[in-house]
Amino acid sequence: MARRQAPPSGRIRVGIGGWTYAPWRGVFYPKGLKQADELSYAASHLTSIEINATHYRLQSPASFRKWEAAAPDGFIFSVKAPRLVTQQKVLAETGGFISRFFDSGVIELGDKLGPVLWQFPPFKKFDASDFTKFLEHLPQSRDGKTLNHVVEARHASFRTPEFIQLLRSFGVTAAFAESEDYPAIADVTGDVVYARLQKGNDALPAAYPPAELDKWAQRARLWAEGGAPSDLPMIESGQTLEAKPRDVFVYFIHEGKLRAPAAAMALIERLA
Repeated sequence: MARRQAPPSGRIRVGIGGWTYAPWRGVFYPKGLKQADELSYAASHLTSIEINATHYRLQSPASFRKWEAAAPDGFIFSVKAPRLVTQQKVLAETGGFISRFFDSGVIELGDKLGPVLWQFPPFKKFDASDFTKFLEHLPQSRDGKTLNHVVEARHASFRTPEFIQLLRSFGVTAAFAESEDYPAIADVTGDVVYARLQKGNDALPAAYPPAELDKWAQRARLWAEGGAPSDLPMIESGQTLEAKPRDVFVYFIHEGKLRAPAAAMALIERLA
């Protein structure tokens, strides 16, 4: 009897937001580890990290090259885009700064460059016309490398089919935020899936109960195979999803975040 082949699947990468956090020293990072070696240590235990420094100011090409060199082959960084863009009142006027951001050296991450996350503040409401102009500013590629853009909307006005349809038309991913405070949008709209899990509890060894981590492993595998979990909220639940493998990025980013690395490692173990 012929052996059944497993369905094609995208890669699943799991990590945390940033790598510099003093309470991790002696908990995640071994005591005595030099701060300069923390990124290398984190990258050796996780499969992705969301770079936060880029959200607050432009970085230099040298910084991106240093981060790239500190991570092993196969590791992927996502990059949090500048808040100077996403907090602008008129998104249509952000094209110049978006270009400056990509000119700052982002592409120096090379093969380790993953999705670019555009996180909008809770006060930013959905304006279809203006948001379309913003999407038009996002470059599809840079120096021959295809770019995957992700939008995290934090105002309830984004919970509309028009937002989902816009993202799909531009091939941009809607970030799924597991949060008490922000809209949960699990619609698959781009070539990657991006989940930011924000309900971790630092009183638990791995921030989540084992059964909940099991569920996230199942959801991640389903996304990677081209499906969509039926137990997460979608705006267009009746939409036919193109069944194709997708790379999946899952980040543990909860308020206390002490146990976020443990949560990420526990999920990686389940996906092995």
